Amino acid sequence: MVRGIHQYPPMERVIYGIPLQEALEAEIKRLDSQAVYVMASGTLARSTDAIDQVRSVLGNRLAGLCSSIGAHTPRIDVVAAANEARAAKADLVLTVGGGSVTDAAKMVGLCLGNDVTDPAQLDAFRAIITPDGRTERPPTKPPGVRSIDVPTTLSAGEFTWFAGCTDTIRHVKESYGHALMMPQAVILDPAITLHTPEWLFLSTGIRAVDHAVEDLCSINPTPFSDGASLQALRLLAKGLPAVKADPTDLEARLDCQLGAWMSIMGSQNGVSKGASHGIGHVLGGTADVPHGYTSCIMLPHVLRFNEPVNAARQAWVSDALGHPGMPAADAVAALIARLGLPATLREVGVRPVQMDVIARGSMHDRWIHTNPRKIEGPATVRMLLDAAW
Repeated sequence: MVRGIHQYPPMERVIYGIPLQEALEAEIKRLDSQAVYVMASGTLARSTDAIDQVRSVLGNRLAGLCSSIGAHTPRIDVVAAANEARAAKADLVLTVGGGSVTDAAKMVGLCLGNDVTDPAQLDAFRAIITPDGRTERPPTKPPGVRSIDVPTTLSAGEFTWFAGCTDTIRHVKESYGHALMMPQAVILDPAITLHTPEWLFLSTGIRAVDHAVEDLCSINPTPFSDGASLQALRLLAKGLPAVKADPTDLEARLDCQLGAWMSIMGSQNGVSKGASHGIGHVLGGTADVPHGYTSCIMLPHVLRFNEPVNAARQAWVSDALGHPGMPAADAVAALIARLGLPATLREVGVRPVQMDVIARGSMHDRWIHTNPRKIEGPATVRMLLDAAW
């Protein structure tokens, strides 16, 4: 008999298919926010009218604008933004952008709630992965401010309560978390994603596929996440190729956004991921590979490695992607190829000299230790990296 506890996350609402200005005006009124600190992707702020739309809604409630968060959320950028938000007496953070900005807003909340004013102080709050794979999170006070997120990519980090933040001195991406770091609300407006570069939108869509696949194939799946993950794969398998064929197809873009939302349900209830996520975190923090690309490259190889221990669940993946009877690794690889995305590490600039460093670093990521097929050590990770070279 299946047993478990389903926990609803501390997010108040998800608004989808409603234009940004209309949805944002309603949310600002609902929350009665008076000082909104806006965090936006740099290119979006400089080259589109997205922030003009935000300004038209906020008026004199705009308390500041940050458009300088680097890729993989460098902690020096995060603390600088937190210090600005503190000085502005912000009562809400609004993000418009991708995963790096989303994580940055969570980290700004952590900094404000825990009196962090210098990057080195974040050492006290980062998660520690023990040698046996347990995640130990130090005591952390609630965030000093929460957020509304308007995502422009499909990584779905806006639906979780933890954040990745990179120490650029040690070249390590670390995990931070508190339940209330999750946004209060998320606005899914497909029109805002028209500004997102094609490679970024599609590759983060594969990141969402990775979420759903590794949840379905997890060592501790739940009935809720199984259902959501299957629907996520159906939506993404339909929506991503449609966006590739016609970038102006807003219905397809919304399918992708809804699929990304569905893909993350397991993360909200403690469903463990596997080696594609574990290695991907290190590829991002150590080799500066965008997370969408890490999933494109690693997921098929991890599926092949795991197939001896979870073939039945991998069959669900193939069915949901529209390829019943095909090995899941091949079904995922076919979708990636159809979207014209990279499939090897060398295509994304990983150097041979980095491979052992990545293999060793991956052993410190929690998801390596919950991979369905046991990973004994760096040599096994190196084998997967070699397969992806």
